[in-house]
Amino acid sequence: MAVKIGNIDVGDFPLLLAPMEDVSDPPFRALCKENGADIMYTEFISSEGLIRDAIKSTQKLDIYDFERPIGIQIFGNNINSMRKAAEICEAAKPEFIDINYGCPVKKVANKGAGAGILQDIPKMVAMTKEIVKATNIPVTVKTRLGWDENSLYIVEVAERLQDVGIKAISIHGRTRKQMYKGVADWTLIGEVKNNQNMHIPVFGNGDVDSPEKVAEVKDKYGVDGVMIGRAAIGYPWVFNEIKHFLKTNTHLEKPTLQDRISACKRHLQHSIKWKGEVLGIAEMKRHYTNYFKGIPHFKAYRIKLVISYNLEEIMETLDKVAVEFEGVKF
Repeated sequence: MAVKIGNIDVGDFPLLLAPMEDVSDPPFRALCKENGADIMYTEFISSEGLIRDAIKSTQKLDIYDFERPIGIQIFGNNINSMRKAAEICEAAKPEFIDINYGCPVKKVANKGAGAGILQDIPKMVAMTKEIVKATNIPVTVKTRLGWDENSLYIVEVAERLQDVGIKAISIHGRTRKQMYKGVADWTLIGEVKNNQNMHIPVFGNGDVDSPEKVAEVKDKYGVDGVMIGRAAIGYPWVFNEIKHFLKTNTHLEKPTLQDRISACKRHLQHSIKWKGEVLGIAEMKRHYTNYFKGIPHFKAYRIKLVISYNLEEIMETLDKVAVEFEGVKF
């Protein structure tokens, strides 16, 4: 049965690419879309930055038709600023606006934004209500189980957010206090999904790093889809691998070295097209290690890729990698 966010059909069991700061930009999203991601989100955008027209924030509003359906994700601690930011986002014509109530990092949470708002549920509900009222497109939420182990109110919170008009919720199976440590607990995500009062899609997130894990949480907790973050970094093939496994109960062949080099080159080219050669090359540096993880004695090539600012030189280095490590198994 097709899952819908508002009136938008997102498929039977959609795979969502998590919004990750400094990762989920258009070049990375392009590769994930090519490899089976169903729903995209922008990197999270500061509401204060948007309403002040800060370049770093407004640039993150860039979305492209090939990415659809896509949501623009915003964060902040001021209700009025968040409402105005939502209006700005709507003008960029995404399919939906997503509110970040899950980011655990200190500089965000300690100001009462992101997961910080989990310490003030009435404000969280009030903010959500205002954002829903301010826009004509579906509003969704990404959040966590609670602030800490003593405030695991997600079942009640999800229902209250639904009552003020959100059209889907994505839940990470950790508290803010846990950050990304320990093991994600999907039990409460399952309770949200199985709450008879819930009628919006419930997506789960946390430690989804293999097709088997997705099959397990789908069957055990009944979620409507899963959101994938860290498992996709340097490995956009994860989406199609999951889809293939859910359909056939068999594994796709792993990407070869040539597949990785080809993806890396495309990522770099997308990056340059979006940000220009100098910045595009600079921002690609953080991705090389992830694409070639598992290759023994790769350090010299990684250093060469990272220190080079010349596109031709980088392409030559990648071609040398293809020759030097031909036949390597991952």
